[in-house]
Amino acid sequence: MDGIIIINKPQKCTSHDIVQKVKKLTKQKIGHTGTLDPMATGVLPLLIGKGTLASKYLINHDKKYQATITLGKKTNTGDSEGEIIEEKEVPKTSLINEYVEEILQTFCGRQEQIPPMYSAIKVNGKKLYEYARKGQNVEIKPRKIEIYEIKLQKIDTENKQIQFEVHCSKGTYIRSLCENIASKLNTVGYMSSLNRIQVGNFKIENAITVEDLEKNIDNNNFILQHLITLEQLFKDKNDINLDEKKLSLFLNGVQLTKKNQDGIYKIYCNKKFIGIGTITQGLLKRDIIL
Repeated sequence: MDGIIIINKPQKCTSHDIVQKVKKLTKQKIGHTGTLDPMATGVLPLLIGKGTLASKYLINHDKKYQATITLGKKTNTGDSEGEIIEEKEVPKTSLINEYVEEILQTFCGRQEQIPPMYSAIKVNGKKLYEYARKGQNVEIKPRKIEIYEIKLQKIDTENKQIQFEVHCSKGTYIRSLCENIASKLNTVGYMSSLNRIQVGNFKIENAITVEDLEKNIDNNNFILQHLITLEQLFKDKNDINLDEKKLSLFLNGVQLTKKNQDGIYKIYCNKKFIGIGTITQGLLKRDIIL
């Protein structure tokens, strides 16, 4: 089993928990393209077997989320798992659709964002949350991000909550975004729910649960239906067909002269998919071999 399976992560478990469960089920090496907070749900692409070798091609994917902000209260973690550290009145205008939509649109585009203190970003060799837990202050440098689209989905006036969908670049912290939106609405707030609905081309509608996988681990049809093979993953890349002599050289690490443009290629021999190769300055070398 070499490729990618999209898992729909439930709440109250870590990405590491999911990796370990799937590793136990498949008895293969498992990797992922980025973690989700324990409170978050949704798309968690898992790289299986030789699919783990494709991780370097998947780390810069943009993402889509559905998030909920609870207004009027601020927590030390920026989400519902933290302690309330501030309370503030919520103006009536902050729960009016037209006004909220107008505020949300101000966040579109390229910008700098300061990551939350409770995050795994390292400063001087230590993760930010390690400083936070000890009550230590540390300078957090802003990071460049981009919000491609953000749209209002629902306003719950009774519970003072705003649900929105956002399409953003890698490295965007939705907890920080929620706090910044609340600030522009002249109050405070925290992220009370988060559901990742897309990572690159991996969508929630194609995801399965770990329980689904466990029930069908010996069902080849189920596995084939939900496994994204390396050939499928690189379907948009051009093909290179090698004869058996050149394939032997290629598999042994010999770089072959090719006039194709630099880039990533699917390698075939006698119509059989062999793996992935790359061309740099006219030389083809092997990368991922099945």
